[in-house]
Amino acid sequence: QVQLAESGGGLVQAGGSLRLSCTASGRTFSSYAMGWFRQPPGKEREFVAAISRGSSFTYYADSVKGRFTISRDNAKITGYLQMNSLKPEDTAVYYCAAGMGAGRQSTADYAYWGQGTQVTVSS
Repeated sequence: QVQLAESGGGLVQAGGSLRLSCTASGRTFSSYAMGWFRQPPGKEREFVAAISRGSSFTYYADSVKGRFTISRDNAKITGYLQMNSLKPEDTAVYYCAAGMGAGRQSTADYAYWGQGTQVTVSS
């Protein structure tokens, strides 16, 4: 069982940066691949990025490639999403998730979810 809690969201101007954190409880965090998803207003939840258990592999949605960086520190049982060059279309609630199988881009592949953190990018 893994419990996740996101932090670091907020309001930022276009072109700015934010770093989201996902803090896990339980010592099994390193056993799971981790993903970030987001849900824009009025839309379905969508894949953003994923990272394998040992950080060897990372995966990104085309819309964030080159701007966002996913990472994790298993010793601190924390995952991160560094977001640079933010755009208004990045506005969404951001969720971290843990599951088996690296690089999965479907919400169905992740068993554990955080509550989400709001990111708002103003133009």
